[in-house]
Amino acid sequence: MKKGTIYEGIVRCVKFPNKGVVSVENGEQEVSVKYAIPGQKVKILVNKVRKGKAEGRILEVLEASPEEMKSPCPHFGMCGGCAYQSLPYEKQLELKENQVRDLLKDRIPDEIFEGIKESPVREAYRNKMEFTFGDEYKDGPLALGMHKRGNFHDIVTVSGCRIVDEDFRKILDCTLAFFAKQEVPFYHRMHHEGYLRHLLVRKAVKTGEILADLITTSSYIGEETLLEGWKKALLNLPLKGTFAGILHTRNDSLADAVKDEGTTTLYGENYFYEELLGLKFKITPFSFFQTNSLGAEVLYETARDYIGDTKNKVVFDLYSGTGTIAQIAASVAKKVVGVEIVKEAVEAARENAALNKLDNCNFWAGDVLKVVDELNEVPDLIILDPPRDGVHPKALEKIIGFGAEKILYISCKPTSLARDLELLKGRGYVPERAGCVDLFPGTVHVESIVLLKRRWENQSI
Repeated sequence: MKKGTIYEGIVRCVKFPNKGVVSVENGEQEVSVKYAIPGQKVKILVNKVRKGKAEGRILEVLEASPEEMKSPCPHFGMCGGCAYQSLPYEKQLELKENQVRDLLKDRIPDEIFEGIKESPVREAYRNKMEFTFGDEYKDGPLALGMHKRGNFHDIVTVSGCRIVDEDFRKILDCTLAFFAKQEVPFYHRMHHEGYLRHLLVRKAVKTGEILADLITTSSYIGEETLLEGWKKALLNLPLKGTFAGILHTRNDSLADAVKDEGTTTLYGENYFYEELLGLKFKITPFSFFQTNSLGAEVLYETARDYIGDTKNKVVFDLYSGTGTIAQIAASVAKKVVGVEIVKEAVEAARENAALNKLDNCNFWAGDVLKVVDELNEVPDLIILDPPRDGVHPKALEKIIGFGAEKILYISCKPTSLARDLELLKGRGYVPERAGCVDLFPGTVHVESIVLLKRRWENQSI
């Protein structure tokens, strides 16, 4: 098999994350491609061959999969945000469950895997979106939305996006129309010049409160008048929700990411409140909070069920974010200690604990790898909910060294979970329950959850 060769074949399966396996040459060879659906007949171009493994890209879908349907989103296929919207939801669930089962098959016995739980809502479920300014093609008109599929530079204006509600779409359209009329330039990621970078929108599902934050570079002639006009345009929108705050954030970093280098409140406050499982949480523009509020309730109820009775027990919540899981556990535990590297998130966690009148929570700011050395208590239960890359191996060794009776691992990337489970099992922790929850319908992402119990009495690092 050579680079540059064109083949036709059938997509045999799709592995996590979004790696379609295409059988070619009468099934004797395989090529990995993105954005494929099982059962499709595709024409592909091989663009990489290394160590006997070939990767390619789809040139054309010759025949649709028998399972495919017309996507409800007008941007599907152009926008890089969703991959599975042309599959019925039941098939999406089946695909994700099989992907997780396949990744964990050597770590978790099939008989304890409890399948996948669906999201309570399949559309308009996201409570946060980060839209990017740019153009749909070189030197084209101003665009605001998501990166084009397979293209880092071009932006698709997603006025009809189905994973957010109508208020998000109205705010996007209003913002784009306002700045296009003013002929304000977007920040060019290659030339490092321009003004408009991102639009961040958050909306609380339970309260309907909205935060809109415009992220720009730090200088523009007439900026004050410009921002005042944008604010007024937003406040005149007929929305189902209400604005809790309209904000402006400066960001001069070279990276194409939403970063806070100083935020000004143009209207209202820089936060709102969301509710989960009877608790209230203060959310700021850059707070970590699960992007599917109703789905998060399913995930955390599952976690609570897995944990079981925690009365008179000490719980460590490592990678605690704004303390959501910690506070859900705190209501039925002796004490909960949360550790989080983002200082803003720790401050929010402390505020949220006070808001919910929980006095048995203690939150530490710092890297888990370093902070665990300062935790003098011995936990009965450790909850791990790390970033996508999982737990640092050195940190995981220290965590194992606590000798906690149980470890609950929540993962947003099952490949990282599979790697960490290998070490946990090798050090005496045996999986007792496992499953996954779909917090991201239409996309390749899925949350996995595993409960492990310590079986070896003597462990040493």
